[in-house]
Amino acid sequence: MGYSQAEKAETHQRIVDVASRRFRELGLEGISVADVMNEAGLTVGGFYKHFASRDDLVVEAVAAACDEMNQSLLTAQTTLKKSIQTYLSEAHRDKVDTGCPLALLVNDIARTTDDAREAYTQRLENSLSLLESQMPKGTEGNLRAKALLIYSAYIGAIGLSRAVPDPKLSSQILSAVSSQLIALFPAKKPQTAAA
Repeated sequence: MGYSQAEKAETHQRIVDVASRRFRELGLEGISVADVMNEAGLTVGGFYKHFASRDDLVVEAVAAACDEMNQSLLTAQTTLKKSIQTYLSEAHRDKVDTGCPLALLVNDIARTTDDAREAYTQRLENSLSLLESQMPKGTEGNLRAKALLIYSAYIGAIGLSRAVPDPKLSSQILSAVSSQLIALFPAKKPQTAAA
């Protein structure tokens, strides 16, 4: 019995989805192709029907994780304050398999291929643009620099909060960084007409 193009595409996507989730949980070197294929319900021998190399899988899995971020609550917020609070939340901290790949894979990506780094960079650029667009009207200074500061704080805070075993300290990290970032953008008070 033949294997349709639709079935092949579905199988390919299943492999990418498993890799995307597991790379975020375990890092790029934390899971083998054999383990990804096994979890996808496939044999290792079928891998090369879908990918020329493991590096190709990494690129697709990173891109898929980034695309997933475009659909997630982390990027769907309407205000900068809500974006900061959502990103630096305990819910985001605790959902590693669906968390932000920019934070989860930052160190791994630095040691991978240019193609994977390009997929990562594109997601970062999208995130920076979103942050710039959410800044309150009248925000002074270099918006790009402010967006870079916020995202750097995001990655550092979420990483530290996941690394420490003390739940109280973990929550303090998220709360403190969130409140400090929000304080950089005070709400503008409406001007009243002079009497």
